[in-house]
Amino acid sequence: MTQPKTLLIVDDSRVSRMMIRSLVVAKRPAWTVVEAGSGEEAMAMVAAQCPDYCTMDINMPGVLGTDAAEQIKRDNPAVRLALFSANIQESQKTRASEIGVKFVAKPVNEKSVLEALAYFELDAAGGPAA
Repeated sequence: MTQPKTLLIVDDSRVSRMMIRSLVVAKRPAWTVVEAGSGEEAMAMVAAQCPDYCTMDINMPGVLGTDAAEQIKRDNPAVRLALFSANIQESQKTRASEIGVKFVAKPVNEKSVLEALAYFELDAAGGPAA
């Protein structure tokens, strides 16, 4: 049996964090879910205890989600990360791709969270994880 996974939810909106948490817990009740309200807090949390997965809002005060994601991926390449944003401009999608993370369009709803979960659970070859 595999170890339960840990998901870090990063968003300056408490409501968005609560929605992601409730949708993830409904689908993956064994997972540990932790939250951060800023890019700075997320980087500190990942440095202290590296999660398996991370959802990250892009537009936050202080460190932008793209910048936090880039540092997290550089320092912890095994973390699978999904950037959530209502800004669906091609430049945002391109930046996510360059960082090596998944871009997920907001709003936060069951569809967007399931898209992130599917990405998280892909194995290295691109197929479903065992």
